[in-house]
Amino acid sequence: MKKIKSPEELERFRQEILSKRDLKKPCLTLCSGTACHATGSIEVALAIEQELEKQSLKEDVDFRRTGCHGFCEKGPIVIIFPEEICYLQVTPKDVPDIFSQTIKNKKIVDSLLYTDPTTGEKVTRESDIPFYKFQERLVFGPNQKIDPTSIKDYIAIGGYQALAKTLFEMTPEQVINEVKEAKLRGRGGGGFPAGVKWEFARNATGDQKYVVVNCDEGDPGAYMDRALMEGNPHCVFEGLMIGAYAIGSNEGYIYVRQEYPLALENMSIAIKQAEEYGLLGKNILGSGFDFNIKVHRGAGAFVCGEETALLMSLEGKAGEPRPRPPFPAVKGLWNKPTNINNVETWANVPLIINKGANVFTSIGTEGSKGTKIFSLVGKINNTGLVEVPIGITLKDIIYKIGGGIPKGKKFKAVQTGGPSGGCIPEEQLDLKVGFDELTKAGSMMGSGGMIVMDEDTCMVDVARYFINFLTEESCGKCVPCREGLRQMNKILTNITEGKGKEGDIELLELLSETAMEASLCALGKTAPNPFLSTLKYFRAEYEAHIKEKRCPALYCKELINYYIDPGNCVACMLCFKKCPAQAIDGGKKKIHIINQEKCTNCGTCFEVCPAKFSAVKKLSGMPVPLPIPEEERMLV
Repeated sequence: MKKIKSPEELERFRQEILSKRDLKKPCLTLCSGTACHATGSIEVALAIEQELEKQSLKEDVDFRRTGCHGFCEKGPIVIIFPEEICYLQVTPKDVPDIFSQTIKNKKIVDSLLYTDPTTGEKVTRESDIPFYKFQERLVFGPNQKIDPTSIKDYIAIGGYQALAKTLFEMTPEQVINEVKEAKLRGRGGGGFPAGVKWEFARNATGDQKYVVVNCDEGDPGAYMDRALMEGNPHCVFEGLMIGAYAIGSNEGYIYVRQEYPLALENMSIAIKQAEEYGLLGKNILGSGFDFNIKVHRGAGAFVCGEETALLMSLEGKAGEPRPRPPFPAVKGLWNKPTNINNVETWANVPLIINKGANVFTSIGTEGSKGTKIFSLVGKINNTGLVEVPIGITLKDIIYKIGGGIPKGKKFKAVQTGGPSGGCIPEEQLDLKVGFDELTKAGSMMGSGGMIVMDEDTCMVDVARYFINFLTEESCGKCVPCREGLRQMNKILTNITEGKGKEGDIELLELLSETAMEASLCALGKTAPNPFLSTLKYFRAEYEAHIKEKRCPALYCKELINYYIDPGNCVACMLCFKKCPAQAIDGGKKKIHIINQEKCTNCGTCFEVCPAKFSAVKKLSGMPVPLPIPEEERMLV
């Protein structure tokens, strides 16, 4: 295979690739990220390939298996270009119709289109679907167009042009200044200015320097970095090489979670292809710049998302944070100057170099520029990955893109920033999403997790859940985090079980203050955020749990009782048959009652009772009504 030895050869190769592609020819792309794998995209891909063979259309139709398209709830997703026809939840049985109607006869398969829930109208084009319509997919957009295992696809859309520009038209100082002027802030959690970080590493003394990609996102519900690495690994490599050139490094590492096998597979293929084409290795593009990438698989420890713990793991040691200063930019991997950024941060770099800092800073707020990818999950109609301009409001994300709350429930809060983030209530839905704005509200941007909660969510239990998660993930190196979180978890658990007592809130506040001031790393310093933010906005729920032994959201199992309303019971026998504790007494035409001594409060009876009857009721902090006498239980 001929190596690309100059920017001119890179451009000629790009033009050669484009010249062999007929843009008027149908191009069928299939989302093949991890989420769509789970819903059957592998089987759909096989069906498409069989249909292409069966109808002898391999020369007439292009087919690409791409990365994640974002609308994960509606996968597998098929898009047909150039019309941009978008089909959702495609199954292998749908493939013959797609070919016979759309590919051959230019007709739409209505059953596969998105249906607007408010108007009932069918939407044909992907860009017209509300989920996509209000996004600005600058970094994530190429995922729907390229095959991540084909370097030619990446080069065809202008890939590695930013690297060529960097190596031949810019000095390292100019690259750093461009990133600084773009005001790019790290997308991995802290939001530290990337250009400033690079400058520290550039100015640090050392004959060997390293650059590292942090692909160890461990926040519950977050998978932005995974989707980028699965769908567009070359973009991350290009950003990494530009950063390496800027700080004076010739060796990079990608630290990827053990739980990301598809990301690892596509990344490994991309590295091999880049080496074969001369875009990794010695004398890249004839510039004299050498660069190599090595991959390291993490063992799944959440704390290794913290950069110093990650470096310890890379060195083969226990993944524990170390004191700062010295910072990694001065003394990092093997005590050499090291620059670490997460996947999304690196992926923004080629965009900045190609379009310029001015274009990048035209998007966002005063202190936060560009776009941000969020994983929008929880009690929301449209779950998936969304890329939005920084400065968009929470309300627009949740209602315009997310489609609002399912089943007509009321919005209660949104948790941002991962386990160490905070919960933002309904009265702050008009808050602009930005690093500084979220911090002022008691939360944080984090890596981009966004969990929506409805009226049935207990905010005390939310705090307990995240504190419990962080307790288990703490490395245990420092006492304030190890012991402080353990005690916070114990107290919060007691409160949700009806064992809370006066003074618990004040003790939790004291433990929070100690952890934030004295913990060694950001995990401990930010761990109290879930408690502090829920206390700030939902203090009444804490007081109800402690003083009244009542869960206002009717969620905490130990504070709930169930009973059957005799006026609504029709003796349908569903709860009687499904109760795992056999705590329900009833029969045909006989009103059911719950034996409170046997009841385990599992909630099965409440879940199976038909909504049109709603005979099973939840109570919290109130006595259960006495059952009706036996002689009155027979239905007429």
